[in-house]
This record gives sequence, C-alpha cells and structure tokens, in this order.
Amino acid sequence: MAASISSAVKMSSVINDLNKRLKSYIPDRNSFEPPDKALYGADSMFNTKAEEAEKYRLDAIKYAFKLHYEKNKFYHDFCVEHNVKPDDIKSTDDFAKIPLVSHKFFKDYPSGKDFAVWLANIMTGDIPKIKIEKKNPSFDDVIKSFGNAGITVAYSSGTTGKFTFIPRDERTFKSAEYSIARSVIEMLHQWWRYDSYAYLLFPHSFKTNLYVGKVTSVLFDAIKDVRAAIDREITTDLIRISMGRPKGLKERAMAGMLKLASKRMNEKMVNDIIEWMEKLEKTDERIFFAGAPFILNMVMDKMDREGLKFDFGDRGAVMTGGGWKTQENHRMPVEEFREKVKKFIGIPENQCLDLYAMVEGNGFMTQCPEGHYLHIPQNYYHPMVLDENNEPVGYGEYGKFAFLDSLARSYPGFIFTG
Repeated sequence: MAASISSAVKMSSVINDLNKRLKSYIPDRNSFEPPDKALYGADSMFNTKAEEAEKYRLDAIKYAFKLHYEKNKFYHDFCVEHNVKPDDIKSTDDFAKIPLVSHKFFKDYPSGKDFAVWLANIMTGDIPKIKIEKKNPSFDDVIKSFGNAGITVAYSSGTTGKFTFIPRDERTFKSAEYSIARSVIEMLHQWWRYDSYAYLLFPHSFKTNLYVGKVTSVLFDAIKDVRAAIDREITTDLIRISMGRPKGLKERAMAGMLKLASKRMNEKMVNDIIEWMEKLEKTDERIFFAGAPFILNMVMDKMDREGLKFDFGDRGAVMTGGGWKTQENHRMPVEEFREKVKKFIGIPENQCLDLYAMVEGNGFMTQCPEGHYLHIPQNYYHPMVLDENNEPVGYGEYGKFAFLDSLARSYPGFIFTG
C-alpha cells in the first residue's frame, strides 16, 4: 500500500525552511534592490495580491530598465533609436514602450575569441577580466574562461540548429536558481521535505552549462540526496555532434561511436533509475523526479515491458520541464503522461506537474496541482503576447510570446520570440 502524507502543511513554514536551506542564494537584506524584494521578499511567487504584485513588478522592471539603459552600451543605443528612456516608464501601462530584443539576437554570434568579445559586449555593467589562453578557442573553451571569472554562460539545447548563449553574473544566476526552486516547492509544498531523495532527469548540474541542467544545481541544496541521470560532462560540441551536426571526418566518425555508446548508456540509465525505485519503495522515504519527461517515459516503457509497477503514493512527486527534444516522436499530452506516471509509479496526478521556461529568462511558469494550469511569477516577471508589429494583443488573442524579466541584471531581459 502506498504511504500517505496526511497532515496539511502551511506554505509559510515550508518557505521558511527552504530559505534556511538556500541561505547562500539570498543576498543580504540590506543590499536588496527592487528585483530582490520582488523575488525574496514577497510571501509567495504566485499568490501575491494583484495590487501588491503590480507594485513589486513595476518597481523591479523600472529598476532593471534603468540599469540596462545606463550600463549596457548596445541596449542604451537601442533605446535611443526607439526614443525611450527610463523616465518614460511610470506605470505598468508603459511597459509596452520598453524596447524588446529578439531572441534571435542571442543566436547570432561569431566563433573563437570573437565569441568572447560578443559575450562581453552584450553584458551589462563591469565585465571581469577574462583570460583565454587558446588562439582559436571553442565555445566550450570560452564558456570555461568566463566561468573562471564568475560568469555562467548557459546555453539552450540547440535543437533548432543554433545554440542560444546567455551570460549571467553570480547575482543573476543565483536569482534564477532560487526562482526555480521556490516556484517548484511552492507548488509542491505539501510534499517537500529536505530529507528526501531526488533523481535529476537532466545532465549533472556540475558537468554542463546546458541551462536546464545548470540552473537545477539548486536541487542539490534543496534535497538531501540527489542523483543525476546523465552523470558525465556534456559540452556544446558533444550536443552538436549527437544532434547530427558533425564537422569533418573526425566528428562524423565520433557521431557513429556516440550513437552506439548512447544506446548502451541509455539502457544503463533506465536500469539505474528502476533499481533506485526498487530500493526506495521498500522504505517510507519521499522521492522526486525533476527533469525531462522523455527520460521518465523511457523508464516507464521498460517497466511496462517487464511487468513492473511501483506504488509510491503521495510520498512521490514529479516536476517535468525541458520538453521532449530528440524524442519528439514519443511526445504525449501532459494528461496522458500524468496518467502513465500514476499507473506505473503510483504518484498521484496532483503531484505530477510541469513547468515552462526559456534559457533567455529567469521566470519559471509552473503548473499548479489543482488544475495543472501554468502560473506566472508575477512579482518580477511581466509576460506579453504581441502581434506581427510587436504591439500587445487583447486577452484571448494569439501572437508572439515576449517578456520583461527584472532578474536579468547581466544582460537585458526584455525579449520577444518568434
């Protein structure tokens, strides 16, 4: 029989405990700026009263806009072209005036040492000294050099053929880490305890700069015991080759070997996860899966073939994110995925949630357990839907997604997609 968590848990006590665990992510309160107040100071990421949330959001975004206008040359010039300055933003109604950068901008970069110059030029504020030793460094060489100087350059999975690169200073990156942890745990506050066991269904956070893996490094501080499904170094070169974009004969040969090795590694990964569940089902410990739905789906498919089922009940929880990537042909509706998790692992549907995020932003739209609707962290993050002229559309209309992200201190987080 599945174990149950019977007593109701107060959100405030859970967040207090989480904040103690994540103390190193939170700046000293005396140094709080408006974005910090909106993130760390609010009682809730999603349930702040509308008027209070609007005040947080207005102050935070006004602060961020002024920061980038004054301390980022390329964005300052961009604003001058659009004839917009910080004093023009007086209310949330003025947010539509803030000049937006296309997400394609972060995919348009040179290689070698020029890539390092490109990164430095899009950053806001003082740039630390970056030491690059190689004459013709790879993307990964440059990323490592920036990392040595305290700048985390995270990137997308490159499924469209080009990586997106975003440079985050320490304060911005810690804000992103805290934001994802807080967003997830608020939605799963009835389940969360530090003394739990988690499986990260992404590359190991300390062995990659792939954003979905890197930003989830906070999991290692929020949960007592964490394992990673992909526990090896993952680089841009490795991702590019595995995605079928090798350069030259050497990389083409490597692609063939990677394909063979990948099959074996996937089999081991799935077996390891099943063994982990077999061991923990016999205990009363809580378990958590965080990451790519397709990895958990691979596990459940093997369980189905072998006639295996577990029944963790409400001591188990799942938070998926990152999409199906190369497993797009196995994609299923989220409702069907939740039913499958309940059938094979025994975790109830109200504790099987999903979130949506982008490498360009630090906002994590997270499903609620009640209706599985995606919720926006409205205290610091302002989403918009735009028409073909980049003008906001009315409620219920379709268009391009855009956002104003006040947590982005090291780059202008005012971005439109499409």
